[in-house]
Amino acid sequence: MSDRYQGFVSTSIGQLVVKNLGLPNPTALERWSGGATLVDGLVVLGGQGRLTEVLPTTLDGLGIASATELADGARAKALVFDATGITDTTGLLALQEFFTPLMRRLESCPRVVVIGTPPELASGSERVAQRALEGFTRSLGKEIGRGGTVQLVYVAPAADGATSSTLAFLLSPKSAYVSGQVVRIGAHGATAATGNQVDDWTQPLAGKVALVTGASRGIGEEIARVLRRDGATVVGVDVPQAASELQTLMSELDGDHLVLDITAKDAPQRIAHHLREHHGGVDVVVHNAGITRDKKLANMAEDRWSSVVAVNLTAPELITRELLDTGVLNDDGRIIGVASIAGIAGNVGQTNYATSKAGVIGLVESLRDELDRGITVNAVAPGFIITQMTAAVPFATREVGQRLNAMSQGGLPVDVAETIAWFASTASGAVNGNVVRVCGQMMLGA
Repeated sequence: MSDRYQGFVSTSIGQLVVKNLGLPNPTALERWSGGATLVDGLVVLGGQGRLTEVLPTTLDGLGIASATELADGARAKALVFDATGITDTTGLLALQEFFTPLMRRLESCPRVVVIGTPPELASGSERVAQRALEGFTRSLGKEIGRGGTVQLVYVAPAADGATSSTLAFLLSPKSAYVSGQVVRIGAHGATAATGNQVDDWTQPLAGKVALVTGASRGIGEEIARVLRRDGATVVGVDVPQAASELQTLMSELDGDHLVLDITAKDAPQRIAHHLREHHGGVDVVVHNAGITRDKKLANMAEDRWSSVVAVNLTAPELITRELLDTGVLNDDGRIIGVASIAGIAGNVGQTNYATSKAGVIGLVESLRDELDRGITVNAVAPGFIITQMTAAVPFATREVGQRLNAMSQGGLPVDVAETIAWFASTASGAVNGNVVRVCGQMMLGA
């Protein structure tokens, strides 16, 4: 599927119309392709804090060039500011002093990352100042333009050495449609003591087994492709109606497949048995399968409500519990849910869907502090993603959905898949309990 408006504004006539009428002018986003460098340009470092000394080494290990100054006439591809040293509100001036001179010296599709201390781990004036960083990054995300992104990464002191996978994702084109987000590293127990090493950053999932539900098409298919690209053996799950597509895809990816309805009473047990018998367990579980049955609540039949909640929420919860209780989910495993912006901001005619997707966020919050053995749980919350399903949405509704974000465009399935691959990485052992929106910083919701 393509964005016809974006195609139009990329023409000379389109640019003339945009300029004269003040219409949205989306920048073509840079997306990562296999074999490319993570950052094609220089990362400028600023700030003084706990990570100031380790950041150059961390970036160098990722093959990313960095410096603390920008030469005359040069441009930066990314900016990283260590704000962990800001202990009171007067110290926030350092943000303005660093960023203001550099904002006009950024290349197209730039990346900005601010690193702070989780406010809940600070106190007094420091807690106030660290919480203020959220307002700064969210606002800058709406100012930066030109396809740029801005993120805030709160790093717990115990996880200072566990930032590699997150910086690799947020500074690279892999995070093209993720902006204005707050990520916490090490804030919910996990410190990546055993799961922070990657021998080959081009294959961070080498030797791992990944389960993907709803894998035959759309976002699920792209998730399967990206996880395979990163080295995982993919086990795709889908309903009997999609069996042919699922088998074809898994054959292409040298993966495995399981055809079943995840809402069946014995589905959790069948999945656990298959993974144990055929793969010796599973390392990554992606709960992607989902359905919509839209209707305003006043007109909603019981089956519309029950079917959506069963597929989108109850099944992921029961499958997760079975894999945990039976030990089929291996040490340092990853549980990843697919929520939705609807579960955060709500949506007319989707009380059933929004309830189920908010419940996925609840599942993350429920599990994040009780998991052990290095297992983590996170979720993505997609906004308007261009798929065959959204192509059927009425034109006016579709245009509003695509333009109502800081990037003035819809995302692609690969944007969701790349975010999931970051959560799944062996090096993301301290990334736990996060819900990250893949929405181009949508104007709705928190």
